Amino acid sequence: MLSPTPRTQLRRKRDRQQDDPTTLHAILDEALVCHLGLVDPDGAPLVLPTMHARVGDVVYAHGSSGAASLARDGQVCLTVTLLDGLVLARSVFAHSANYRSAVVRGRARRVTDPDEHLRALEAIVEHLTPGQWSHARRPDRKETAATAVLALDLHEASVKVRQGPPGDPELVAAGDTRWAGVVPVHTVLGVPQTCPALPADAPVPAHVADRA
Repeated sequence: MLSPTPRTQLRRKRDRQQDDPTTLHAILDEALVCHLGLVDPDGAPLVLPTMHARVGDVVYAHGSSGAASLARDGQVCLTVTLLDGLVLARSVFAHSANYRSAVVRGRARRVTDPDEHLRALEAIVEHLTPGQWSHARRPDRKETAATAVLALDLHEASVKVRQGPPGDPELVAAGDTRWAGVVPVHTVLGVPQTCPALPADAPVPAHVADRA
């Protein structure tokens, strides 16, 4: 079970809260983009879209080492949302969405250990493009130094899920027969497009082609 805290307990729609850590892990593992919320050095709120990867009970996010907002440890809020469907109801007020979302809060630490830093970069690359870490050239010292990695433990997290049809069936019972339902939303990968610097007939690696 996820450990509830005052910051992770839902105040509305509490029936949508999920407490199973495997659900949290699955959402983080499926999402390709996360949003990292923090306070910048000037004291202003800042939300950064970035790539991430989960390793056990830690989620890693990366960015530029030159970004002042990522230069130190600090309180952050990391969120991901998977949109599964648009819920069209008979009443505009009852329109909704089917989704799975996760919010992770806590104190992020800047990864400074070289081995952990490299493992985190590998995890992020493999999360997005499985097999690419072995196919591509590894980062050199300069590239590694240019990439900041933040680590955030999953100790304080909340998961919210909404699935199912519109929530206004009483209108049907009252005689309203206007169409209502769910329009599914899917994320799909398209056909790989070969870099124009390569010959047009350059073979696409199997680990890329197999995901298309």
